[in-house]
Amino acid sequence: MTQGSEANPRPMPKLVASCLTRAEHGMVVENESSQEVIDARNGIVEFLLINHPLDCPICDQAGECDLQNLSYDHGMEGTRYEEGRRVFDKIDIGPYVQLHMTRCILCYRCVYAAEQLTNERVHGVINRGDVSEISTYIQNAIDKDFSGNIIDVCPVGALTDKTYRFKQRVWFSKPFDAHRNCTKCSGKTVIWKKGDDIIRITARKNEFGEVEDFICNECRFEHRDLNDWTIEGPREMDKDSVITANKYELPVVSPAVNVDAKFVSE
Repeated sequence: MTQGSEANPRPMPKLVASCLTRAEHGMVVENESSQEVIDARNGIVEFLLINHPLDCPICDQAGECDLQNLSYDHGMEGTRYEEGRRVFDKIDIGPYVQLHMTRCILCYRCVYAAEQLTNERVHGVINRGDVSEISTYIQNAIDKDFSGNIIDVCPVGALTDKTYRFKQRVWFSKPFDAHRNCTKCSGKTVIWKKGDDIIRITARKNEFGEVEDFICNECRFEHRDLNDWTIEGPREMDKDSVITANKYELPVVSPAVNVDAKFVSE
């Protein structure tokens, strides 16, 4: 939120993003200190959650979902929405990416990323209004060399890795920075381990959750052997990650009920 400046004393007629507003002498920028800004954020999150299903317990994106983090900070305990939620038929978009359109918030990040990274983009937005959806052109498969990056840029669980589905919760996985010599991309990735096995591979993200170097599908899906990679060390997770923020805590078990399971069975 920005207020008027000495050069232009007129107040802004509405809330605007300060990062996109030209700086002027004497301008005042209010962020967390403005109740009007907080109310606007709360309203936007409530609007995003109108059609979003309660899939967090079974969603592979749980624990690293941007919408989940926003709901944690700005969400309401209940909903005021009384209408039915949007429902879409499941479609197959290829061997690597699973599409759950009911979770999509129509941010279009996957469309923009695919348009910049791949030639002959085959997916986009079809229909209009409340029936708009992400889809492919006549059920084409998304299988371009860099198409897997749409998984990393999706802020919710609408696009997930088919090779990783239901294998492990993110806060139980061990992320490591790793690299390999690749002729298609930089080869710099994050490998996620379960014991000694690599269960998934993602691109590296910066402190703002944006991908630093996009990786090819060969690095992402085809190299799951530890011998294929040079391990650099444990991944330093961002501040919003449940791995560092400790938003998921183990339940406290009372000593009074912590009895021997064998005794209970007898």
